[in-house]
Amino acid sequence: LWRFGYSARLLKTNHFRTAASNTSFPAVWMLLAQYSGRIPGLFVVVKKNSFFTMPETLKDKAVELYAPHPEVRGMTLLNREAFKRTVVVPVLKVKKEIISVLLKSLKHVVLQRPGLKRVVEDPEDEDSRLLILDPHKVPEFSLGEPEQEVLKQLSVCPEVSKYNLELTYENFKSEEILRAVLPEGQEVTSGFSRVGHIAHLNLRDHQLPYRYLIGQVIIDKNPGITCAVNKTSIIDSTYRNFQMEVLAGESNLVTKVKENNITYELDFSKVYWNPRLSTEHGRIVELLKPGDVLFDVFAGIGPFAIPAARKKCHVFANDLNPESYSWLLHNCKLNKVDSKVKAFNMDGRDFLLGPVREELSKELPLLNEEQKTSFHIVMNLPALAIEFLDAFRHLLDGEPCSTAALPIVHCYGFSKHDDPARDIQERAGASLGTSLDGRCSTYLVRNVAPNKEMLCISFQVPAEVLYKRPCPSEGKEQA
Repeated sequence: LWRFGYSARLLKTNHFRTAASNTSFPAVWMLLAQYSGRIPGLFVVVKKNSFFTMPETLKDKAVELYAPHPEVRGMTLLNREAFKRTVVVPVLKVKKEIISVLLKSLKHVVLQRPGLKRVVEDPEDEDSRLLILDPHKVPEFSLGEPEQEVLKQLSVCPEVSKYNLELTYENFKSEEILRAVLPEGQEVTSGFSRVGHIAHLNLRDHQLPYRYLIGQVIIDKNPGITCAVNKTSIIDSTYRNFQMEVLAGESNLVTKVKENNITYELDFSKVYWNPRLSTEHGRIVELLKPGDVLFDVFAGIGPFAIPAARKKCHVFANDLNPESYSWLLHNCKLNKVDSKVKAFNMDGRDFLLGPVREELSKELPLLNEEQKTSFHIVMNLPALAIEFLDAFRHLLDGEPCSTAALPIVHCYGFSKHDDPARDIQERAGASLGTSLDGRCSTYLVRNVAPNKEMLCISFQVPAEVLYKRPCPSEGKEQA
């Protein structure tokens, strides 16, 4: 208190004297902080390990220091020159011979921001360099005792000087640029899905006036991205594609992606592709063994079918979208599995009632107890797939030769229910016409939106559902 020279005046203040009476020493400091905004010239400086924390945090200072020029607020067409700004930062003057040693010794207080130099030329001395310090670690332009001891050992003058550091558009992160441009208080989204050279954004309504600027910033700040698009409609549940607008960059939407070490090519404007499903594709393929049979009802361009074929499974892949079917064939050839994949361009229900029924009717009776072949049916159309499960009702005739050989279904669905696993199970059971309690497992794939989950339910099709047993009267007539 004596240090600031305000003690006499402050203690004579009736408000403070009354409040401070019978008050502990820490509480007096809290009162001092409270009154600091009311008494001109009074401020509080508290060491890091003290019991009082200043309301302004280092994070707040960081945002302020590295914010672009305030005049960019409301910009809708990108003007990179407008982002220039000069900030004052602390520097040490150091002989260039010891700069590398000092960088290691003072690394915890040296500026550590990507894209910004930590060492710059000294305009007054060609034999010296200026070491830029982090203004958040050296807020008062003076070093602490540990740092001064390091400088003393290296015979470096501990005097910290001020340096005008020019920041340009290139020095700011995409989040910082968008936060500076969009209206204050508005949500800033700089995330996107990457599909080859394409950045796929899903902008909110309040971001649409700035969409062209946002698209260009995403391209500028992400090497390899040359096109930015924004979804303008919901996914078509029939062909699983959507309308999109090119925001910036080239208009070429034919791209190449790599997932789980497999390359795919596609026209992103005409087929469905979601890079967030990479882990799920790998999870299902991991369940398969060489020699197994996979029926992919809604195959898209082949993210289940092609890796399964490379694993030496027998694959039947179908998609209703002619474009998806065409790219499926293309990607089978690209990955040299076209001889192992039978592709179809049909409605999913027709595929189940046709090729799937035909293959199961032919193969299941041939299995014996020693054979280990498993039949898997993947139904990745989460908006509608559960409604297709009724196609399994009495799909086959006769009796199952082995319950172990009953096909395993992996069906995807969306749920907004409080208990999404129970919701998916009940809806799947209703479509099949039987309860799946104790006969299925559910797996949370991902959160699609607030209160909307994507799940996968896996189960063996119950024999009483899959098989249509002949009536006794039919048996007598045949006898």
